[in-house]
Amino acid sequence: MTRFYPGCLPLIAIFSLLLLVPLFFAHVMLAALSKLGLSPAAALLVLVSIIVGGSINIPFKRIPRAEEYVVDPFVLFGFGRIFPRLRVIRGYTTLAVNVGGCLIPCVIALYQCARIFARGPAAVLVMLAISLLSIGVCYRLARPVPGVGIAMPALIPPLLVAIPSVVLMPDFAPPIAFVAGVVGPLVGADLLHLADIKTVPTGMASIGGAGTFDGIVLSGLMAALLA
Repeated sequence: MTRFYPGCLPLIAIFSLLLLVPLFFAHVMLAALSKLGLSPAAALLVLVSIIVGGSINIPFKRIPRAEEYVVDPFVLFGFGRIFPRLRVIRGYTTLAVNVGGCLIPCVIALYQCARIFARGPAAVLVMLAISLLSIGVCYRLARPVPGVGIAMPALIPPLLVAIPSVVLMPDFAPPIAFVAGVVGPLVGADLLHLADIKTVPTGMASIGGAGTFDGIVLSGLMAALLA
């Protein structure tokens, strides 16, 4: 007879939790994507692309700095934790765009915009109004954080856009909520605060740099799911 000792139970529980949490999160993301007019196969492809693309940053600009910082040259390619000792000293901050955390959500948002325009002027006006509201609130909430870049509360933007989307356009709320949920953090928190990067001591600032867990992705998907 096989015996389980009490000391093993916490390890089994932790291991099971580590397996179930990613599966639950993936299921929630697929549910949100399915509300955006995507087929199951397309939703799965988008989910995999967001996860894989979250480790890819595309640099596009350097901001010279008076002081020097010790940075990891492999962090741009998602290998910062694999080669932690290979570091260099740089006198500039690299601005980058994350593939999974920014580019892919923007492509989905453009597709949703096409659907919204096909819906008619009323849907377009609702989308613009809620997007402007989201941009303004995200701009006020975003703050520069040393070593990170620009950060803001993750739960406020999706709630901010989901509620008015359901109230104003209940039969077409998910696409509108997703577009506003993406545009708000992208424009209000990131693009309009790019000038603040000069005041933040960091070697790299990536738009959507948290990948799958970035505010742009979470805000858009959560807004679509709530709507």
